[in-house]
Amino acid sequence: MVSEEDKTRIVFFTKPLSLESETNADLKAPNILKRVLSLFRNVRPGSDLSRFQLSPLFNTPKSHLQCFGESVYCINNDMLGSCNNGETPKDRFTAVVSWSISTLRPVIFGMAPFNPILGETHHVSRGNLNVLLEQISHHPPVTALHATDEKSNVEMIWCQHPSPKFYGTSVEAEVHGKRELKLLNHGETYEMNSPKLVIKFLPLPSVNWVGEHRIRCQKTGLEAELHYGSSSYFGLRGNPRSVKGKIFDSSSLKLLYEIDGQWDRTVKLKDVSSGKETVIYNAKEAILGLKAPVLTDPKGVWPSESVVIWGLLSQAILNKDWGRAREEKTQVEEKQRELTRQRESRGETWAPKHFFVKYSKEVGWDCSPIHKWVSPAPISVSIS
Repeated sequence: MVSEEDKTRIVFFTKPLSLESETNADLKAPNILKRVLSLFRNVRPGSDLSRFQLSPLFNTPKSHLQCFGESVYCINNDMLGSCNNGETPKDRFTAVVSWSISTLRPVIFGMAPFNPILGETHHVSRGNLNVLLEQISHHPPVTALHATDEKSNVEMIWCQHPSPKFYGTSVEAEVHGKRELKLLNHGETYEMNSPKLVIKFLPLPSVNWVGEHRIRCQKTGLEAELHYGSSSYFGLRGNPRSVKGKIFDSSSLKLLYEIDGQWDRTVKLKDVSSGKETVIYNAKEAILGLKAPVLTDPKGVWPSESVVIWGLLSQAILNKDWGRAREEKTQVEEKQRELTRQRESRGETWAPKHFFVKYSKEVGWDCSPIHKWVSPAPISVSIS
């Protein structure tokens, strides 16, 4: 048996979701489609699945915090640096569009990350980019992200609230919340949303990013409208990985560029004035063969770190030790419930450690970081 003291020292990393992950059969339980269909047998169409309890058989061995973070710090090239280094507003804007596309990662059908516990954190560095995430609400699940590069004067602030719903033959997860990328040297803030994740069970199982993705910079007046496509119900028409869109000047509505391609292959940008086409995103170069983070400072890891909280459960899932996996998941969840009961008995209200949080019916969830810069992390990702 592993003691509670030893558990706090266990840090376990898993391979990030990358271009080849969708075909990674090692993580899938046997007869996954049959298991998924049986899972939703008694769920009514239209039901909110944010409180839905999953068996470890259906879990990717990582937390949602890690998945959100990986989309920022796990990449083979410095696309974020390209955003900051663009000479003109148009150069920087097209680089931001390209970088934003890179944050979409293939998802494994029938698998879902762990729902983070309240106050869970994930703190990772990649070069000068320091990334910190905190789970600021458990029901509903809301994640805050703050990432900074003090050397390049770049900052990211996200507040993500996924809302999955069941629709009979599919699950649609809308990702509510605003994402901001700030290029402070240029005084530019780029606001963007996220497309939704659609999981289809029948007639062909699939999981795709679908819908509208908007990016805008108020200072320059530039705006992008992207549409991520999916195949038809029978999977015979359409492209499940397509992205089409445009970049235009919002003040004059003048069309500047057209965007077309596949986000898991290449995406091209066409200058409408000259007709010149340029590849602005190559998925193989950006997100193929991504490497897992490594521990660089064992003493600096917080007990609230995702890879500590879920370390033993992740190990059990990868070893396909389902009995142990159920025990480890139950222990994490029961400890969370006990902490909630203790706070309630003392009349205490939980507050995040790293973010100021606001909620209103009109705006929804919003967050702002307590500290200006994110500190270097005890976990790091190597720069290719």
